[in-house]
Amino acid sequence: MTVTREEMATKVDVTDWFSLRAHLERGGVIVIDNLLDLVEVALKVANDDSKAIEGWITAGQIGKPTAQQIEKWDAEKGKQFLCLIVSPFVLVQEKLPESG
Repeated sequence: MTVTREEMATKVDVTDWFSLRAHLERGGVIVIDNLLDLVEVALKVANDDSKAIEGWITAGQIGKPTAQQIEKWDAEKGKQFLCLIVSPFVLVQEKLPESG
């Protein structure tokens, strides 16, 4: 069953780092670069588009969180993320401060 972009977009949520830690322990957290569209990446993952995914991994735009990122996020109480669950993964993107 193919998921549409509109359906995927309705599943985007905001969560904090504390809530994501349980998924980190099982290796399910995938960090998505802010230059990428979270919904677009989730669609590619859901549809198993390995060519696109491999390109992003090679470019360093998606991957598991680094030790430095984890340490930084642990220190930032209430750090917010956009997240999208594409089982078994939780795709996350740092929520940037609102500009203006």
